[in-house]
Amino acid sequence: MAPSSLLCLVWCAVARGARHRAAPRRALRFRGGADAVLAFDEDVDAVAAAAPEAPVPAPAAAAPSPLAAKLLKRVASFAGDLDGRFVDPARVVAKALAGAASERYDAVDATLAETAAYMATEHPDYGALAARLALARLHEATSPSLREALLALDDEADVATGEACRLLDDGLRAALRDDAGFVATVEAALQHGRDFEGLDYFGFKTLERSYLLRHRGGDAGGGVAERPQHLFMRAALGIHRGWLGGDRLARSLETYELLSTRLLMHASPTLFHAGLKRSHLSSCFLLGSTEDSIEGIYKTLGRCAAISKAAGGIGLSASDIRATGSRIRGTGGESNGLVPVLRVFDATARYVDQGGGKRPGAFAVYIEPWHADIFDVLDLKKNHGKEERRARDLFYGLWIPDLFMRRVADDGDWSLFCPDECPGLTDATGEQFDELYARYEAEGKARKTLKARKVWRAVLDAQMETGTPYMLYKDACNAKSNHRHLGPIKCSNLCCEIVEYSGGGEIAVCNLGSLVLPHFVRDGQVDFDELKRVAGVLATNLDATIDSGHYPDGAAEASNLKHRPVGIGVSGLADAFALLRLPFDSPEAARLNEEIFEAVYFGALEASCLLARSHGPYASYEGSPASEGLLQPDLWGADRGREAASRWDWLTLRRDVDTYGLRNSLLTAPMPTASTAQIVGVNECFEPYTSNLYARRVKAGEFVVANRHLVEDLAGRGLWDDAMRRELLKHGGSVLPIGRIPDDVKALYKTAWELSQKTLVDLSAGRGKYIDQSQSLNCFIGQPDYAKLTTYHFHGWKAGLKTGMYYLRTQPAASALQFTLDADVADGGAKDRSQVGCGADVCLSCSG
Repeated sequence: MAPSSLLCLVWCAVARGARHRAAPRRALRFRGGADAVLAFDEDVDAVAAAAPEAPVPAPAAAAPSPLAAKLLKRVASFAGDLDGRFVDPARVVAKALAGAASERYDAVDATLAETAAYMATEHPDYGALAARLALARLHEATSPSLREALLALDDEADVATGEACRLLDDGLRAALRDDAGFVATVEAALQHGRDFEGLDYFGFKTLERSYLLRHRGGDAGGGVAERPQHLFMRAALGIHRGWLGGDRLARSLETYELLSTRLLMHASPTLFHAGLKRSHLSSCFLLGSTEDSIEGIYKTLGRCAAISKAAGGIGLSASDIRATGSRIRGTGGESNGLVPVLRVFDATARYVDQGGGKRPGAFAVYIEPWHADIFDVLDLKKNHGKEERRARDLFYGLWIPDLFMRRVADDGDWSLFCPDECPGLTDATGEQFDELYARYEAEGKARKTLKARKVWRAVLDAQMETGTPYMLYKDACNAKSNHRHLGPIKCSNLCCEIVEYSGGGEIAVCNLGSLVLPHFVRDGQVDFDELKRVAGVLATNLDATIDSGHYPDGAAEASNLKHRPVGIGVSGLADAFALLRLPFDSPEAARLNEEIFEAVYFGALEASCLLARSHGPYASYEGSPASEGLLQPDLWGADRGREAASRWDWLTLRRDVDTYGLRNSLLTAPMPTASTAQIVGVNECFEPYTSNLYARRVKAGEFVVANRHLVEDLAGRGLWDDAMRRELLKHGGSVLPIGRIPDDVKALYKTAWELSQKTLVDLSAGRGKYIDQSQSLNCFIGQPDYAKLTTYHFHGWKAGLKTGMYYLRTQPAASALQFTLDADVADGGAKDRSQVGCGADVCLSCSG
């Protein structure tokens, strides 16, 4: 690039910045977005001229090069509604030109999005600009027609066999080929312009990496074939089998509208597979007990492999497998215990990844703390020790009876047993467990007796080193479950929010989705009526996935059709609090937290009752707590008098449930929405911000972006500048040490590390009475010790939580940010790759 041209771009940037400082923000709508983007290849000047705010022209004496001018017009056309005080298209172009290996238009254009994304530390609007630039290239490379895009993929030859792929559901293929009315209705409903509204760069890259369908290679090169709106429509049609017409098509279009406007999001397996030949729509599978025999263990292993192949996350109980040294009756030998068995499961999880390479296989193994191999299991994920005694790719959880917690509190003795020698302990709960356990102790059947606190310290040691085992309370999970009449619940899933019966040869299943809470904040308050309505739509959708989905195992299909459980979660609770100006630890936030989950639970119950009125209650309804008038608030012992003061008509709903029953045995289960929250650009599930800076990793590299709400707050007060950004980087994303940030802003943007963990537990207990499964509750303690962890766990147990802890999140003693703060960071350059947060494993299997 000529020096005069670069000088011109710099002059243009300064002039445009001065002009924007006084300019108000204006709304830019991408009407007919796909067509506008496609026009770039035909007439770049015409599109740029139509942009709401064109760049200031350069002086005649120093005109930019034709390449620079063309690129600048392209970038500026997508920046018209972004904050011009901070977002400068000329700087994006200058950086792209300076770093380009070639001065060909295509070569530089391909780097514009990545260049803008690296500048997102300066202002989050650069992330929006990056997304629009990346989406523009996708739109240019794909057809706006759903019919053309999907049929082209369906007809595409497999590079190995030469035969057509035929990846679509037969019914969808036939409708796209032959039903002109269906095609016209669906194509008219697509809103491609929404791709450019609200989707940030990292959300787009998440879609591109894992969700959007790709070509099979060959001449197409394996590139992305779908647009985001195609994905949402395909998912909506697949959920309801909308190609059958009538009410199914109407529900599909309603679902598309809610997906497209990001009010709800279905879980990753549903988005992966809906509308395809093998539509594996379910997220979680629970194998409640592993039969203690070679045949039983390998049967369970095969089932786990088949489920993992279909992109399902797996939870299984290992408490029934005999301990090390136990007698094997068939051979007269001795058992090697749990460790060798779990290493086989560990290898299978690595080999059979989810969805054909889309995500690593994920198995969670639950064990009760009386099992004689408990200490060996607690060591399995540790980073030191003999390799043959480790199984690090599994996830471990404790299924804890109340008796153990009481013995720890009282500094009592604790006995370890072999389940083969002391049968029935996994099946017993509550007082029945206490009596059976005491009987085995009295009979002298313990393999070993030691202080309960020795086991407890081993649990805490494992958590401080690895973040696990998860903590779930066996008696609360069983006593507060609408499945308690079916039999004992023995485990949860990979993310600790699914609590379902899975015995008697059944494999429990759950289909998941989430509500995007900040999008229900309107005019400074939550639109509860809309939240309840959309929760009902999501419940209806999830019920439909039970019938529309393909199951990797017949036992899973039978169980799901019999009990019809679903799991509704949320994402963006922290974003909603920020929009409403409520600190996470304020009394007002605590009240709103309960009101939100009451609305979700009420809407889901109402929809499930309506479905039961039309189709009848689920098969195992009779004898359930719900059939006896006991809903989740009742199982928590909540005062029904509160319902009289509620905004919802609980009295009528309860009467309707008594009359018609429910279509679904379980309805709510807030899950970790790791990847789907990134798609919609909000904070994960119900968690507080872990930092006000986020490290995002994509194939192009690692990018650091700031909390949008914080930046907008500071910019509105004239406080967001390069010095503030450097301060935020210096303090690892914390606002508390920065003196010039006002106290009300500091209170609003405390991170999870700066909030009392008691607050997080109390919020979970507050919403718990409206959650009939459980919730993925993380614990954030930067520098944990025995005292802190013990206080946390006992507070959760006494509060009645089902899930006491998903992951323990910790922080390193020194932050990498301190060592990367240099000139390149200040300039938004490529060295801005600081890692923020604990970096612990994130489960994507639920991802509702």
